[in-house]
Amino acid sequence: MTTVTGQLPDVGEPAVVAAIERHSIDVIPDGERHGSIRQQGIFWFLSNTQTLSVAVGFIGISLGLSMWTTILAVVLGNAFGTVFMALHASQGPRLGLPQMIQSRAQFGYRGVILPLVVAFFTYLIFAVVDTVIIGQGLKGIFGWNVTLVGIVIAVVAVALAVWGYDWLHAVFRVMFYVSLPLWLILTAGIIFGDAGGKAAPHSTFGWTAFFIVFATSASNNISYAPVISDYSRYLPRKTPFRKVAGSVYLGAFWSLTWLAAIGAWLASRLGATDALVSVRIAGNNIIGGFGTVLIIVAIISLVATMGEMAYSGQLVVLTALDSIRPTKPTITKRAVIASAFAAGWAALGIAVFKSVGTTIDDGLSLSLYVLTPWTVINLYDYFFLRRGRYAVTELENPRGIYGVWGWRGLSAYAIGFAVSILFWDLSFYVSPVAKATNGLDISFIVELVISGTLYALLTRSIRVDADEQAISDSERTLADLGILEPSVA
Repeated sequence: MTTVTGQLPDVGEPAVVAAIERHSIDVIPDGERHGSIRQQGIFWFLSNTQTLSVAVGFIGISLGLSMWTTILAVVLGNAFGTVFMALHASQGPRLGLPQMIQSRAQFGYRGVILPLVVAFFTYLIFAVVDTVIIGQGLKGIFGWNVTLVGIVIAVVAVALAVWGYDWLHAVFRVMFYVSLPLWLILTAGIIFGDAGGKAAPHSTFGWTAFFIVFATSASNNISYAPVISDYSRYLPRKTPFRKVAGSVYLGAFWSLTWLAAIGAWLASRLGATDALVSVRIAGNNIIGGFGTVLIIVAIISLVATMGEMAYSGQLVVLTALDSIRPTKPTITKRAVIASAFAAGWAALGIAVFKSVGTTIDDGLSLSLYVLTPWTVINLYDYFFLRRGRYAVTELENPRGIYGVWGWRGLSAYAIGFAVSILFWDLSFYVSPVAKATNGLDISFIVELVISGTLYALLTRSIRVDADEQAISDSERTLADLGILEPSVA
């Protein structure tokens, strides 16, 4: 690992393009830190400026809520869920590591495999959902072959993942400036009555339906939590916490809220059930052919976010392999892992999942179930227990101060997750509590309370001040290797 040896990953082949990212799960040296706060806001704005966000707005209407009630539930849920996402973003500049490496401090050198599996499962869910949306949408609009579409988008996503960090940020910036004016035109057409539509259907308010929309909206951005530092770890180490967290929060919050509101309008006024098809119809009502242009751009943006999933997915797999046996992450290994991951999601998206609505609802719910215990444990550890002070080299040491199995984190996660099963509400499993309450699913609240409280209690015996010597030694080692600037060590 570069954290210990100070060597960059071996690129393996001399013909590799120099622009390909050379770092992987190693710490980013201070001398190579770059980027700006503004780029973080753009990156996460574009991450939600896609048709999955539009589809989130369908859920409330399908449950009988009015458009405005649905939008209110989206705003509140999104405002809540994005807090967790933004707080994780601030960890990237401070540690210079991928998000899940840092979780070794809570779960142990090998115990971290549990949250790694959880994170990988989440990436897989989102990639499958995106494949379904794109494949079914293009089939419905143009009659394109779903299998061919799935293969093409997987290949593009892998290419972005292999080229890496700077390429992803660059593509996201381009797509932000291309797509933003198009969505603004669609919004203006809706406001001024040019997008078509009919009178809103009769609606009835229900707390269960409202909470379902709240939870689904919250889960959308909470689901980004395990990847967030992957895209902020190149920022300068002294980047202010409030600025990076604020930029990420505003970018992710406004884009999801905006497009989900459009989705609520499409569902209530056009009876929409497919995001791509309905956006195309509304756009073409405004200007002939405009809707078609908009969905093509939206699809390209969505494929870019799938590159994001492939990139973070291969980081997770490399971290898991390294937790079992020290692994040198070469470009070839990254490419093989990203390709295998993409092949898996393409196969599932093409052959298994057919219903867009059910896939989105179940996918977002499952990601919320598995991620909530991890996020509350990680954030408590970082902000309240250790206050951002970690011995980075010890995260790479199986016999280090963080141990092999972090029993406190593993116990808090397992117990919170196990209890939450009593509250689940999915298309294929409805818990006893959900049945008794007509579908009210408070699983993630139960997990926040139980896992968070348990971890806080179990870590009271940890003497954080005893880690200071290891932290100082770690900083000196990193400075000697030229990774950390001497003034910081």
